[in-house]
Amino acid sequence: MKSVLIDIGNSAFCKTVFTDGGSLCPVRRVGRDCLCSTVAGAFDGEEKADVICMSTVAERDAGLESFLRSRCRKLICLDAFTPMPLKVDYDTPGTLGSDRIAAAVGAQSLFPGEDCLIFDFGTALTVDFLSGTGVFLGGNISPGLGMRFSALHRYTSRLPLTSPSVPGRVTGKSTTEAIDNGIVLGIMFEVERYINDNPGSRVIFTGGDALFFAKMSKTPIFVACNLVLAGLYKIAQFNV
Repeated sequence: MKSVLIDIGNSAFCKTVFTDGGSLCPVRRVGRDCLCSTVAGAFDGEEKADVICMSTVAERDAGLESFLRSRCRKLICLDAFTPMPLKVDYDTPGTLGSDRIAAAVGAQSLFPGEDCLIFDFGTALTVDFLSGTGVFLGGNISPGLGMRFSALHRYTSRLPLTSPSVPGRVTGKSTTEAIDNGIVLGIMFEVERYINDNPGSRVIFTGGDALFFAKMSKTPIFVACNLVLAGLYKIAQFNV
């Protein structure tokens, strides 16, 4: 099965994978304005993919969807109503981000039968709960690492915009260190509370800042930087 998997997040870039049933590597990171040409360049002549499965947190783009539909036999624009090997238990499924859904399916494929706690360290920090019986139980959303640094600078008069680093001590001895510690350790304390409140759950880190926070975790975790793409692949298989 020839598949194209597309993960469009909040940044100006998106991730794409072309697979004929093998591994999901290499993952290509391309600008959104280059997505159509990237997909078109993956095929010769009139060749089409069997399925294109896309997760996007952006507004629906009719032009993009029309183009993708022309390059495949089946286009899946993932949402909570897409057929998938997972039950969604969410009060407002129409508002549920497709990236969160795909990550949950990816976690289920990696650890079937296990309760999972999924942390996605992206523009936003999301934590989602997946039962071992294959039910997406919901989760929470808070500002991500970069957003916290930016907001603290933007909404104050004199606090500088700094860059994150792994704190060497808990107590900041300068304003820069205090900001860094407050944000980075604040996120870790947040994460650790979720982990401690859910003993026995498989802990999975994903997203652009996953490796940064994995260095500080005191709990055994599994890092899957392309968890959304892994989920999209399973959803594509389920639908074709």
